[in-house]
Amino acid sequence: MKNQDHKNTHTNVFESFTEEITEQTEKLLKGYQLLNEIEQIDIATAQKELVWSEDKVKLYRYSSSKRKTKTPLLIAYALVNRFDMMDLQSDRSFIRNLLDSGIDIYLIDWGYPSRIDRYLTMEDYINGYINSCVNFVRKEHNIDKINLLGVCQGGTFSTIYTALNQDKIKNLITLVAPFDFSTDDGLLFRWSRDLDVDKVVDGNNGLVPGEFLNMGFDMLKPLSKFKKMATITKMMENKSKMMNFLRMEQWVGDSPSQAGECYRKFIKDLYQENKLIKGEFTLGKKTVNLKDIKNPILTIYASEDHLVPPSATKPLNDNVGSKDKTLYEFPGGHIGVFVGGRSQKELAPKVSEWLKERD
Repeated sequence: MKNQDHKNTHTNVFESFTEEITEQTEKLLKGYQLLNEIEQIDIATAQKELVWSEDKVKLYRYSSSKRKTKTPLLIAYALVNRFDMMDLQSDRSFIRNLLDSGIDIYLIDWGYPSRIDRYLTMEDYINGYINSCVNFVRKEHNIDKINLLGVCQGGTFSTIYTALNQDKIKNLITLVAPFDFSTDDGLLFRWSRDLDVDKVVDGNNGLVPGEFLNMGFDMLKPLSKFKKMATITKMMENKSKMMNFLRMEQWVGDSPSQAGECYRKFIKDLYQENKLIKGEFTLGKKTVNLKDIKNPILTIYASEDHLVPPSATKPLNDNVGSKDKTLYEFPGGHIGVFVGGRSQKELAPKVSEWLKERD
C-alpha cells in the first residue's frame, strides 16, 4: 500500500510539472506571436514642433487647441535618460494631462552628447542652453517672465537658474529633484561620495557612458530586475501589458552619455561637497544663494523614491526666500510620479491648478 501511495505521489508531481511546463510553453508561444505582430514601439507621441535648436539641444513646443494660461511653462528634464518618461503612452502621460488642462508647454531635449561635447560644463547647460530657451520663450510671447518646471537633475539645474535669474522666472516647480546631498537615505548618495569621478570621466575620454549610469541604477535594487523578468510570462498573452513593458524597457535602454566636465562638477560640488544647500556653490563667477529665490515655488517629492529620497528634496523649502512656497508629497516612487495611475488623476491636476492660481 505504501509503495502504491509513493507511486501515486510521484505520478501527481510529474503530471503537475508537465502541466506547468505546457502552460508556460503555450504562453511563450503566444508571446512570441504578439512580438512578431508589433511593428514599432510608440513612445512620446504627443505632437510637438521644433522651435529652436543649438548644438545638440532642441526646444519643442507642444501642440494644443486647449491653451488657456497666459504664462507658458518650460520643462527641463534631467540629462540622464530621456524626457520620454513624461509622455510614455497616451493614457499615461504627465505632459498630455497638463496640455488637456490648458497649460502651454515648451520642453528642452538635451539630445545625445558625443565626444565633441565632452567639455560642456554646468555653466554651458544652465547659463547657456537653459537661458537661451528661456529667452526664446520670453521673446516669442513678449513677456518678461515664464514658468519653469525641472525634473530630477533638471530640477536642480532649474533651481540654480532661478536663483540667478529672478527677473525671468515667474513660478518655479521642481519634481523629485535633489538639493541636500548630505542624506544617507539613498544608496546613490552614499556611493557617490566615494566615487572617483576623475577616473570615471578621464578613463572614458571625457564622456560618461549611459550604460555605466544604468548599471549603477540597477545595482541600487539588484533584485528588481530579476523580479521584472520573472513576470514577463504573465503578460505574454496580453498585448496591452506587453506594450507597457516594452515602452518602459525602451525608455530605460535609451540612456544618453554625459558630458564629462558637467558630470564632474555635478558629482564633486553637489553629491560630494553639498555646496548648493550650504550656499557655497558657484556657477561661472556667481555664488548661488537659494535665499535669492523669491518667486512662488512648488516642491514635489515622492514618498517612496529610492533615487531621490524625500530628505534630499524637502530642505529646499526651508532654504528659499519665497513667501509663497508649497511642499507636496506624492505617494509613490521616482517613476510613479509620471506613469502611475494616481499621478494621472492627482499630480498633473495639482500642478495645473497651482499654476493657474498664479497665472
